[in-house]
Amino acid sequence: MLTVGVDIGGTSVRAGVVDPRGSVIDTSRAPTPAGEGPLEDAIVAAVEEVSSRHTVSAVGLAVAGFVASDRRTVRFAPHLAWRHADVADRMAGRLGLPVVLEHDANAAALAEHRFGAARGAKIAVLVAIGTGIGGALLLDGEVFRGAHGVAPELGHLRVVPDGRPCPCGKHGCWERYCSGTALSATAVELLAKHPGVSTVLAREALGDSRAITGRRVAGAARDGDPLAQRALAELAKWLGEGLALVADVYDPEVVVIGGGVSESAPLFLDDARERYAAVVTGAGHRPLARIRTAQLGDDAGIVGAATLARELVGKMSPNSSR
Repeated sequence: MLTVGVDIGGTSVRAGVVDPRGSVIDTSRAPTPAGEGPLEDAIVAAVEEVSSRHTVSAVGLAVAGFVASDRRTVRFAPHLAWRHADVADRMAGRLGLPVVLEHDANAAALAEHRFGAARGAKIAVLVAIGTGIGGALLLDGEVFRGAHGVAPELGHLRVVPDGRPCPCGKHGCWERYCSGTALSATAVELLAKHPGVSTVLAREALGDSRAITGRRVAGAARDGDPLAQRALAELAKWLGEGLALVADVYDPEVVVIGGGVSESAPLFLDDARERYAAVVTGAGHRPLARIRTAQLGDDAGIVGAATLARELVGKMSPNSSR
């Protein structure tokens, strides 16, 4: 049985056909448009593109936002247009297939627990670092959703009172200091303070600071750019600080670092581990969580959503024992 997983983030809509072993065998990708109508059109187009080449039985949508407990409705998405939107029913009507929703970090965590870095862990946390931060908590392999389906929203923990503004409406959220967007913002701030430190990034920022993306900063850091390396050091510091908060609350066995920024983990993860170990409550007198990078990489959300879609079909089948 093949199913489609769609990872819907603030930057891109990515659809993938996934087999029961968790392998992605075909993909489609498009930029995330503004507005509910264009966004839903993009999802339909992405699913129809890959399903035109394969026979698929269901679709799972991994959404960067609050998903209701019944996994039919998106309550709120800081980087997307949906507000209290019955997305699953709309998409099922347009696609003619069963559709299930899941928070993108929950989907990625499930994929890593079934097929990747959190396999076998009793208590695992996933921190997905991309445009923002998504968080997920697994207890004995089951997603913890909270009373209303929105837990744990780790990216919007406030780490800097009156800090950088966040699309969620607050200021100083963790993801404003530890994400691809944050990496870009930090580099731009450093360029304003120290314009002569990085001639490469300064030249690229002339006329439009939006040219300094998180991906570009990471690339410059790999090439030895000192300002980009300082920006990565800031991200590592805030990642370590946030992981210490997570450990204080959940005391996980494993923390999996996923999302697009995790591709640059060799540049910052060791420093983040050191910061975490130094500032966690009881430092030096307690076991520390193993901090691993996601094995499924940027495909984790797709694989998790497709896996949930497959389970949905199994529950709907009259021959299913579940």
